[in-house]
Amino acid sequence: MESAASRAGNAAGKPSRLAAALKHMKRDRQLLMLFIPCLAFYLIFRYGPLYGLLIAFKDYSVFQGIWDSPWVGLKHFEKFFSGNDFALLFRNTLLLGFLNLIFSFPFPILLALMLNEVRLKWFKKSVQTLSYLPAFLSVVIICSMVIDFLSPTHGIVNKIIQAFGFEPIYFLGEKAWFRPVYIISEIWTNMGYESIIYLAAIAGIDPTLYEAARVDGANRYHMMRHITIPGILGTVVVMFILKTGSMIRIGYEKVLLLYSPMTYEVADVFSTFVYRKGLLEANFSYAAAVGLFEALVALVMLLAANLVSKRIGGRGLW
Repeated sequence: MESAASRAGNAAGKPSRLAAALKHMKRDRQLLMLFIPCLAFYLIFRYGPLYGLLIAFKDYSVFQGIWDSPWVGLKHFEKFFSGNDFALLFRNTLLLGFLNLIFSFPFPILLALMLNEVRLKWFKKSVQTLSYLPAFLSVVIICSMVIDFLSPTHGIVNKIIQAFGFEPIYFLGEKAWFRPVYIISEIWTNMGYESIIYLAAIAGIDPTLYEAARVDGANRYHMMRHITIPGILGTVVVMFILKTGSMIRIGYEKVLLLYSPMTYEVADVFSTFVYRKGLLEANFSYAAAVGLFEALVALVMLLAANLVSKRIGGRGLW
């Protein structure tokens, strides 16, 4: 058995965790200084406003303020869960987020794999530039382009449909078409930008693996299947977990710009509901309760996706 004196000697010989942390901070002080603006941003604009969630449990009044407004507990949550809007919003949000995850997640991976196989640099750069371009445009511009493309009178899509002898389709006015239009526009907008992550992961693969495979007679398909895809699998898993966690957090901007009263039944989601109740109707407490519920569901989905990923593949965010 180790004596107390030897344990004390070992403890004296090894630096404490605090001393080790201070040593690393001193060594990497330049990098930490570069991190300060990012840390300040999250403290001020992400964690600082969290105290405002209190209004979800109060009857908030602008004149009384957050602290002096009367406490009502779970009143707004009970009203939301017992109302007619809950089932519709939950179904629309979950279904739209799930379809978007299933259909849009693989496209950046496929684009990165295809671009990695292109040997003509000018063609590769041209495709990359064109695919990245939508990510630098605002949501308003993207939605305006979608509306123009799908216009039943002068849209290019309906012009093509009419050229084949079919009747024009009012895509944004029919419930059956809203989800496909939304998902396709998401793929078009994010595919090129998100492929950068996978291209960076591919660039980090040891090139000697490809050289060894080439010596063994492997072709491009075999190298992609047995080297490239396994090499980026960790990145794919992490991105899938993050996507799953944000699956239900659908931004209100694009839905708000694309939907109409004719498509409310399939298009109305938590974020658009919060926008209407909070900003248009000034029902701040009720909107905060709905937003808090949405955030909690997203957190549960993130934890579940991370747990399943670790159980199946042994990889996760933490």
